[in-house]
Amino acid sequence: MAESWDLVRRAVDRDRAPGQFLLTSSASPINPQTHTGAGRIVMLRMRPMSLVERGLELPTVSLAELLLGRNPEVEGHTSVGLEEYANEILLSGFPGIRHLSPRSARAQLDSYIDRIVDRDIPDVGRFIRNKGALQRWMAAYVASTATTASYERIREAATSNQGFVPSRSTTEPYRIALERLWILDPVPAFDPTKNYFKKLSLPSKHHLADPALAARLLGVGLEDLLSVSGSSIEVAGGGSLLGALFESLVTQSVRIYAQNSEAKLYHLRTRAGEHEVDLVVVGHDSKTVAIEVKLNQSVNDDNCKHIHWLQKKMGDDLSDAIVITTGREAYRRKDGIAVIPAALLGP
Repeated sequence: MAESWDLVRRAVDRDRAPGQFLLTSSASPINPQTHTGAGRIVMLRMRPMSLVERGLELPTVSLAELLLGRNPEVEGHTSVGLEEYANEILLSGFPGIRHLSPRSARAQLDSYIDRIVDRDIPDVGRFIRNKGALQRWMAAYVASTATTASYERIREAATSNQGFVPSRSTTEPYRIALERLWILDPVPAFDPTKNYFKKLSLPSKHHLADPALAARLLGVGLEDLLSVSGSSIEVAGGGSLLGALFESLVTQSVRIYAQNSEAKLYHLRTRAGEHEVDLVVVGHDSKTVAIEVKLNQSVNDDNCKHIHWLQKKMGDDLSDAIVITTGREAYRRKDGIAVIPAALLGP
């Protein structure tokens, strides 16, 4: 990859016409010996397909319109419900997997995880002495999906049944390699330049690039996700596994819609944890949309309390505020907060 990168860089130096080359890679090509490509090559993160790209439903609400802050009309109905969202978590957003039978899809995802451990991580320069320890760390990371659990907590959870806890210097390379391979896709903390808040918690929120990988690492299926008691997997945030993976599914889609609008995605949490907002979309012009993600089909005042707090803090700088649900109808509440089924939100 480094050789191709340098060849393209030199070719662009000779001819600055745009769009001559399209480079693809499953890992970051940048290393200390490789030119960054600055001023010549634009880096674009390609993620698994969003809910809109999967053809789940025709969206009726545009994130780009919400970012404009003009209080756009919110309406629409979908037949997509909780079971369909749970199935989408397991189906994956990888185009080459979605058409397969459930058994074949599981085999492909398992094979992908095995390849990450056996081949891809060594290929990016990280030698793994204990592959089992890496897989346990990945499972512990997944059990912290949609939380800001510390890496110390993840490390301890990964080794709790092994009788020993490896050093941070042993597990830190796991995170670095998996981020470089685009497998980990954490959401950074919102830290605005304006002083809206006195004390914020700044750790990133944990997510994988595709929640289907998370489900395979934990060995859960549709019945596990939909069961009343939930699966036997302990989730770091204390909620249900389905709730955490649904938030991850929504986050994956919102990232893509935000990227389409030249916007960036964050989460917000105060230092003591008394207030948190699942997702904060910030446009290139600093216009901001706050998003809460709820597994509920309906929304009550309690579901909106953190958004109301944020509205008071940011005032007119908050363009819009929405709650994404598993419900069937899109509408605006009397307080102006938009309630949108996940399938009906689009770019």
